[in-house]
Amino acid sequence: MSKIKLGLIGCGGMANAHQRRFGHLQDKLKLVAAVDVEAERATAVAELFPGARSVTDFREVLDDIDAVLIALPHHLHHPVAKACLEAGKHVLLEKPMANSEEECLDLIDASKKTDSVLMIAYCMRFHPLVTRMKELLDEKTYGDVFQVSIWTEQLTRYPEAHWASKAATLGGGQLFSHGCHYIDILLWYLGRPLQGTHIGTNFGTPWMEMEGTSNVSIQFENGKLGYHFGTWGARGSRLKYSFHAHCTEGMIEADITGGQLLVHTGKTRETAGESLRGRSGGGELLLEAESGKHTENEMAHFLDCIDTGTRPLTDGTGSLQGLRVIWNLYAAERAGRLADLTGLGLDQGE
Repeated sequence: MSKIKLGLIGCGGMANAHQRRFGHLQDKLKLVAAVDVEAERATAVAELFPGARSVTDFREVLDDIDAVLIALPHHLHHPVAKACLEAGKHVLLEKPMANSEEECLDLIDASKKTDSVLMIAYCMRFHPLVTRMKELLDEKTYGDVFQVSIWTEQLTRYPEAHWASKAATLGGGQLFSHGCHYIDILLWYLGRPLQGTHIGTNFGTPWMEMEGTSNVSIQFENGKLGYHFGTWGARGSRLKYSFHAHCTEGMIEADITGGQLLVHTGKTRETAGESLRGRSGGGELLLEAESGKHTENEMAHFLDCIDTGTRPLTDGTGSLQGLRVIWNLYAAERAGRLADLTGLGLDQGE
């Protein structure tokens, strides 16, 4: 496999999370250009990679690259990704894919016309704890899963004029912007959804035009349930980022922040003061994970898809299904009813 020549479009916070792991993939990847409308940000990234250019217009580098990683404000995803796909470039696009179904379908169509890889950067799909939990659920190691709960608690403030505080540029609220990761995970873990509810508020996060705190409950086929709580208003947290999968023979816990996967079965004594991490109910340790590994795994998967022609795990079609769930949840919330989510499983996308 020859090195893939990559252009990084957008050099803000998300791009930095990605580029810190590029060194682990230097046998497969060469960063050729860093692009940002703020020239100093592009220069700061380019200087980390010998020979890389820094420019303010992505069109200047399209002839020099094989692929792009796009990490831009959400309302810019569609026009920039479409231009790259139409130029025959492979695209790793930060989530969410785009701010409307029409824009998402347009990107999927553009990728098909040029036979280019379109992969959405749902990095949590590539987290070692999350992928191992998926394996344990599929293998029914601790029986049949009947409830998965996901908590994400953080404090994320934006200035009043920031693009991420506005619904038109963000595409929605906290659920659309960040919760899309976890709706995607619930669909991946639990299968085909039937119905659900969303209740959101910007109380506690007044900088957000739409919700800064979100509660989602989804019923899946065979009676399985999924729940996601996310907030950008946490002034303190115990759970932080945590997944709980309740199965008929035990509960699997992914402590994302602590980097540990545990199982609680009731077969060992679990009392306050005996926790591995100082909280009650320590459980049995199954796996420990290195911080940041998920973004490295994600990029490695993208590069392999380019090299082998394999369909990405988080391709455009599947990623659109999760956004359709969110849009249906929003619409039902406005109407004061349950959302009909039939036909929106990851395997049911067109």
